[in-house]
Order: sequence, then structure tokens, then C-alpha cells
Amino acid sequence: MTEGETMSSKAKECLHGIVKAMTRKKKLTDDMYETPLKRCLTTFDLTLLGIGHMIGAGVYVLTGTVVKDLAGPSAILSYLFAGFVALLAALCYSEFGARVPKAGSAYTYTFVAIGELMGFIIGWNIILEHLLGASSVARAWSGAIDSLFNGAIRNGTIEHIGHLGKDSKWISDYPDFIAFTISIIIFIVIASGAKFTMNFNNVFTLINAIVIIFVICAGFYFADLANWTDPKRGGFFPHGFGGTLSGTATCFFAFVGFEGIAVAGEEAKKPEKSIPFGTFLALSIVSLLYVLATIALTLMVPYTEVSPTAAFPMAFATRGAHWIKVIVAFGTLFGLTTSLLGSAFSVTRAIYAMASDGLLFSVLGYVHPRTQTPVVGIAVFGLISAFMSLMFEIETLVEFMSIGTLSAYTIVAAAVIIVRYQSVGDCQFKLKPEEEDLDTAASGVNEESAIIKKSKSHDDFGKLKEKLRHLPILKTVPAGRAALYATYSIIVFIISFCLVLIVGFDYLRDGAWWAIMLEILFAAGMVICYLIMIAHEKNDAFITFQMPFVPVIPCLSMFCNVCLMMTLNHLTWIRLAIWVAIGLLLYFCYGIWHSHERNQPEVYDQMINYTGDAELTTSMQRLEEDIREQQPKRNTEEAYVQDSYGSM
Repeated sequence: MTEGETMSSKAKECLHGIVKAMTRKKKLTDDMYETPLKRCLTTFDLTLLGIGHMIGAGVYVLTGTVVKDLAGPSAILSYLFAGFVALLAALCYSEFGARVPKAGSAYTYTFVAIGELMGFIIGWNIILEHLLGASSVARAWSGAIDSLFNGAIRNGTIEHIGHLGKDSKWISDYPDFIAFTISIIIFIVIASGAKFTMNFNNVFTLINAIVIIFVICAGFYFADLANWTDPKRGGFFPHGFGGTLSGTATCFFAFVGFEGIAVAGEEAKKPEKSIPFGTFLALSIVSLLYVLATIALTLMVPYTEVSPTAAFPMAFATRGAHWIKVIVAFGTLFGLTTSLLGSAFSVTRAIYAMASDGLLFSVLGYVHPRTQTPVVGIAVFGLISAFMSLMFEIETLVEFMSIGTLSAYTIVAAAVIIVRYQSVGDCQFKLKPEEEDLDTAASGVNEESAIIKKSKSHDDFGKLKEKLRHLPILKTVPAGRAALYATYSIIVFIISFCLVLIVGFDYLRDGAWWAIMLEILFAAGMVICYLIMIAHEKNDAFITFQMPFVPVIPCLSMFCNVCLMMTLNHLTWIRLAIWVAIGLLLYFCYGIWHSHERNQPEVYDQMINYTGDAELTTSMQRLEEDIREQQPKRNTEEAYVQDSYGSM
């Protein structure tokens, strides 16, 4: 072999090693429930964490903007549609959250189902999402306090310290010391312990809920149905159904806090039950409160008289109830506090999860033995969040936050499909024991034949359905691979379809033949990918929560998320690209070399008991179901796991 061929061979080996490292998956072990964090959170705690994170100040701030500028009274439907889209994503999170009770939520799920590099990118975006969320809410909290003093804090700061970034769209007009201080206080609360944090959150969330219910009841007292029915006041659809859909895109971000429930999975007592139930209950309660609050607001005053920045205070002032303004102001502060706490709690757990896996500096994952919280990560990123709230405008923070959220939702939905169509050999999760075939047992078939008959259904996961196993091309694809490729492909088709639909909408409206043909082509691609998925056997034997209607719900969730992503400003995409580039630099310089999965031995369940001298190469892999763990032993272990879950 020549020197050039040797170098080429080494380059190929190096490239193969890098690709293998980027696609390695996080291995789940039997001690998955063991954690240095304290498992102390109940379903009640998780539900109120989700409610507090979602409801925040959305009722007081977001509702006025959607009603006045986008949808009018039909904002009620906007919240319903947005809640439905959020529920699709929440179901995907609940399935993984119940199965992988670890901090990190979407990061961990992606690492387990897809691979290390994609998991890192999603985790990096989650850090950005919650970091910006905490900073923007801190700015809103400061603004709410300042409004109680008629702007005296802002004016006094500018007068004594001066402008920080006058007329700048990025830098704040003045240094916001109130936002900086409240950020530090909240991160100190989080560092003091998970249970103390949840007790703090529970009290503030319940107070906020009481205030919202009071505001809703008072609003119904001043209701005037003519605000919906009188055409002179705009009617129910003043901007048409298109305005309602535009409002949905904005309202969707009122529900993103449900992810905090999954983030807290490593500190939940019974995550397999608490996460699905808490997520569904929190989303239902929040959706109901948003809808009722919007009904009350739009019945009190015509939508044209709604104030985008102070919707309820101004509405009550219009009806002569000035005293309610004070109650609303305090409710806003309580709501903002719970929202800030939810974002701060989530970002520190995401950092802890990535540091624990070696993808971020390990010191960030240090857990204090007394508080059982990642105090170093909390301190470092608490200061970063506080500094951002001190320096940057809230608009800059909020618009950057949305895209990271939607990308995480999209990948988690894809991961659900991938896991559901994996072969049984690739599946890392505990499965239900297969039931005895009564007809076989009754017919006197020997035990060995019965075992082979029983194990067949599990071994069919990811393979073509029996009636379709003659299909060309697909019949030659290994189990689970066709659905995997179809999932990746459908994401590409969805992105292409939405890109033409939203960016090229004017061409479609004008009947441009090329735009119509592209949409037909991309739609056909989505249908073909979906048909490939459902042509294969689906794994429905998990012992934890399983979302219904897979792959319909995950595909629909991906489509909705991508549509919303395409509506974002192009500058937001540029900022995301810069953030991801920084993350990739960190990953290839540090994470890929320090990942704990790098030093984990390869595990081949089929060969674990083999002691012969023959080489176990691809010829062994072709044996598939001939070399496999004995079924009775697997049933015993499965029953033990199931009993363990039931006793928790």
C-alpha cells in the first residue's frame, strides 16, 4: 500500500470515527431512577410548576396584544387552536418524560433516540430558550413594578446614571437594576432546594390563579354581548379567520412552559405517572383560564378599545372599576414571578443534564450534598441571566426565544416516531411481557415452540406488516430503518412545503404554476413517507405512558411547529445560526471528547453469553431472532419491573 493510500485510509477511519461519535446514543441502565438530585416532587407540584410557567403574565399582557392587533374577540379560538397545538407537543414530551425520568427533557430524549450531536444541538437551544425566557420575564417584572410608580424608577435611573443604549434596538435604554435584582433572588431560591422552590412556586401560582378567577368573574359582571354581535363594534371576526390564525401563532407561546414539567422529571417521586397526568392537567387548566379571560375582556369593552399593554386595568377603568387595577397589578407580579421561576428552574436542569453527560464542563453539574441542587450551574447561568436582563430590551430577548422552542418540539415529535418503529434489538426501554398464546398451549405444542411463537410479535417491531412483506425495496430494508429514513424525509418535505406556503404565498395566490407544482410534489412526499411509516409494525408494548395515534399526532405536531417557525423573522434565523455555530465549536472542542458515552463499552445483548472462539461479525448479526435471550427469563424481569412501577 502506497503512502497516499495509507493517508487516505487513515482519513476515512478518522471520518468514520467522528460520524460514529456524533451518532452514538445515550445508553439507559437499570439504575436510571438513581440520581444525586432529590426525588421529592409530587404530581401536584409538577402541575402547579407547569401552570405557573405557562400562565405567567400571559393573561395580563399577551391577551391584550392578540385581541387588539390580531384577532379581536376571535382570540378565544386562537387560544383554543394554540392549546391544541401545544397538546400535540405535550403528548410527545409526556411519552418520553414517563419513560426517561431524567433532567434535560428534549435534550435527553433526542440523545437517547437519535444521537449525541442532535441531542447537543437541542440541549444548546433549550439553554438559550429558558435563559432568554428568564431574562425577558425579569424585564417584564421590572416594568410592572415601574408602572405602579408611573415610570419613576426608569426616569430616575436615566437621570442619575444616564442612557445605556439610546435609540438601540438591542441594548436597553437604561440599566435595569430591578430586573437584575429579581433574577438573582429567583436563582437563589432555586439553589436552596427543589422542594422549597416548588413550595414557593405553589403559593405564588395559587395566588395568581385566585386573582385571575376574580378578574374573570368581575369581567363577566360587566359583560355586554353587543361587543361580539354588533357589526359597528367589529363583530366576532373583525379581521376575518386569517386574523384568528395569526393570533394562534402568537398565543402558542403562552403554552410553552409545559416543558418545565418534563425537565423536573429527575426530581419527581413517580415520574411515569406524574409527568403525563401533570402535563395534561396543567394544559387543560391553563387553556380554560386563557379562554375565560379572553371572553371576559372582549365582552367588557369593544376590541378596538383594548389596551395592548394594560388590557384588563384599562378595561375595568373604562367601566368605572378603577380599584380593580390594583388587584390586577399585584396579580401580574405574582404571575411574572412564577413564570420567571419556571424558566430559571428549567435552564439549570438542562445545564445539569448536559454537564452530567460530559457534553458541557463537568463542574456545571456539581450537586451540593445538602441542597441537592446543581449550585455551580445555577450560580453561573443565574449571573448570565441577570446580566442579560440588565442590558437588553425585552423585545430582543423574546423574538430570539421562540425558534429554539419550536425546533425542540419538532425533534421530540420525530424521536417518538423513531422509537415506536425501532426493532426490538435497538429498543432500550422495558417492554410488557408477551401473553401466552392460549390456542397454542391448548393444542399441546411443546414449550420451545410456544416460546418462539410468543416472541414473534416483539420481533416484528419495525418490520413490514405481514400482508405487505412483498413490497419492493422496503422488503430489503432492515427492521426500523425504513421508518427512520421516512421520519427524516418527512421533516425535509414539511420544511419545504411550509417554506413555499409561507414565503411564497403571494405566488400561490396568483396561481404561479411552479409554486403549485412544488406544493403538490412536497405534499406527495409527505404522504409517501407517512404511508411507509404505517406499513410497518409499531411498538405498543411499553410499560409506561404511550401517546395515542402514532404517527398521526407526531407528524401533525411537526407540521404545526415548522409552520410557526417559518413565520419568524429572518434575523431570528441568523441569530439561531450564530448560536448553533458557537455550540458546535464547543461540542467539537470539548463535548465530543469528554462525553461519558465515549468510554462506555459496546453492549450486544444477543452475544453476551457467547464464550466460543469464532469471530462474531456480520454473519452473527444475520441470525436475528435465532440467538436471543430466553423468553421466560425476560418475562420474569419484565414482571418485576412492572411490579416496581406499580408500587412506586
